Amino acid sequence: MKIFVKAKPRAREEKVERIDDSNYVVSVKEPPEKGKANQAIRNALAIYFKTGSSCIKIVSGHGSRSKIIEIKNNI
Repeated sequence: MKIFVKAKPRAREEKVERIDDSNYVVSVKEPPEKGKANQAIRNALAIYFKTGSSCIKIVSGHGSRSKIIEIKNNI
């Protein structure tokens, strides 16, 4: 499954907001430096989708706030 994510680094609280079936807003506390925010986004999505962070891959947008993320079902 592929989803589109708008990242919000340096947020006050960590949360995942569902906009529609394929669009999400992910807020994380980490700064966008050295991949810290990307890792936090992967962890937040892993918790939200109840899967491991190894099942979540950032396909594009590593240095952007708009990301395409692929989630593999761990079934």
